[in-house]
Amino acid sequence: MNIFPRVLIALPFLATFDVHAETFPFDSGRWQINAEQSSLENHLGRQSLKLLGGMAWLPGVEFTDGTITFDMSFSNAPAFSGVTWRMQDESNYEHFYVRPHRSGHQDANQYTPVFNGVSGWQLYFGDRYSAVANYPYDEWIAVKLLVSGSQAEVYIGDMEHPVFFIPELKREPKTGAVGLDSSNFSPIWFSNFRVDDSPVELTTQPELPAETMEPGMVASWQVSSTFAATSLDDVLVLDDNFKQSLTWSSLVIEPPGFANIARLRTFGEAADTVMARLVIESPIDQAVFLKFGYSDLARVFLNDRLVYAGDNSYQSRDFRFLGTIGLFDGLSLPLLSGKNELWIAVTEQFGGWGVMARLNDPTVLGSDLASE
Repeated sequence: MNIFPRVLIALPFLATFDVHAETFPFDSGRWQINAEQSSLENHLGRQSLKLLGGMAWLPGVEFTDGTITFDMSFSNAPAFSGVTWRMQDESNYEHFYVRPHRSGHQDANQYTPVFNGVSGWQLYFGDRYSAVANYPYDEWIAVKLLVSGSQAEVYIGDMEHPVFFIPELKREPKTGAVGLDSSNFSPIWFSNFRVDDSPVELTTQPELPAETMEPGMVASWQVSSTFAATSLDDVLVLDDNFKQSLTWSSLVIEPPGFANIARLRTFGEAADTVMARLVIESPIDQAVFLKFGYSDLARVFLNDRLVYAGDNSYQSRDFRFLGTIGLFDGLSLPLLSGKNELWIAVTEQFGGWGVMARLNDPTVLGSDLASE
């Protein structure tokens, strides 16, 4: 499901200029748009940009910290639309969007980083990434984003009290472009887009519990080069030629314990899968229990033999199933004395590309486990 279309053209970021405080009319010629549908039209008494299934951005506008404000209008139909900032290119940026059809619920909106074209909302979810908000429909709603370093605040409707505090922006705080986006579910109208790069102070931060990791979490993975998931169809034992075709890089986890594969690899039609590898040294022949999670599909191999295949993708179980990551699956691993290799083929479809695991046996050595 392609909720956020991947824009396949390069952003022309070469020409840059200071922003300070400026409004950017959509008919100014300064916007670049790549969308299934876009038009300038009068909506609810205002000149606006109608956007469906794509992005609109301001090439050359350099933004790190400051304030972005705009108005938006939508119906109660499903949609996922919002603002992008610190855009390094069309596939790497910070993203906040609203879910109009979830008004009044905890997931009425979403902050997520986008790495290499993959929006990570199935990895980044809960109180740190969304908040309850109530939306009026078919009206203009004011939105304000304050960004300061690695944190941000979002105001919706009420410009004095933030609806949502983002305690940690997940991308490195680099200067980049700003823009708007819309899913391909239903159109959104935007007006009064304004950027101010003056420094801002965030309001009192709410107390959120510290993010922790359980003891025994796998702290780092070896992640392979990408390949097509179909290459593993009906494979019960890994072939040496296939294994030798892969190259490897290390990827550390982030709280609460997952590795975001999109930080390292670029998703594509024939590049939707990687191997996440873990070397386990066991002093004796023994069985140990592994809890693990993934997004979206996984095939687990122990010492080259398939021991598990599963599907955790969006709506794979029923229409309410989100496919968010967690330690929801478990395996008994029959380890041999000495070196064992655990390989997990992780396939992305959309919404987040991740893997996590926890071993509960402290006698297992060499598996790079987190102590706390």
